[in-house]
Amino acid sequence: MSAAALTRPDTTDMVAVHRVFRESLGIAPQLIGSVPGDDVERVAAVAGYYSEILAFLHVHHEGEDALLWPRLAQRCPADADLIRRIAGQHEGVLTALQTAETHLDAWRAEPTMDNAATLASALITLAVGLGAHLDEEERVILPLAADHLTSEEWGQLPAHAMQNFRGERIWLVMGLIREQMTDAQRAAMDAHMPPPVREFWVNAGEPQFARFIAEIRR
Repeated sequence: MSAAALTRPDTTDMVAVHRVFRESLGIAPQLIGSVPGDDVERVAAVAGYYSEILAFLHVHHEGEDALLWPRLAQRCPADADLIRRIAGQHEGVLTALQTAETHLDAWRAEPTMDNAATLASALITLAVGLGAHLDEEERVILPLAADHLTSEEWGQLPAHAMQNFRGERIWLVMGLIREQMTDAQRAAMDAHMPPPVREFWVNAGEPQFARFIAEIRR
């Protein structure tokens, strides 16, 4: 095996990220519908949860736009039109994402039954459009990335997300992704974490995640 082949990434770790979006958005009707409108703390917790999920989706797609699509289009000229078409799906997802954010703000401010129903519907609409995009990305794009990107280039995607995430709970995103990973993927994640990030996760992030997610899922 050539040295170049040895540097090719295992792109299946992206599936764990996709599962976070699929599951978090998929449970929106049940989760939001279970929140009493007069339970201020519960509204704040669930609204905070979805705020972080939507912020993560923003930065995830921004990373792909900057680091994935241009490289693949350049290195896979025979598939360039297909790559550009799948990349273009981000525009439709962004519209649904922004609509969901608007309704999330409205529900957080006034947690009425009508606002809850409208928010849940917006999140499911986002889930449907996003899910179709993720299906095609997993089927077409991840194999191309595995063949045409290096491990270092692939590793720039999570680094971009960590550096540019605009939410308030990066530990929530880390914990949700780790839940979806295999033991081997978690071990690889640990091995590649910069020491300060690893120390943060072990000493602060993981305990915060455990407490917060237990409250969300109670």
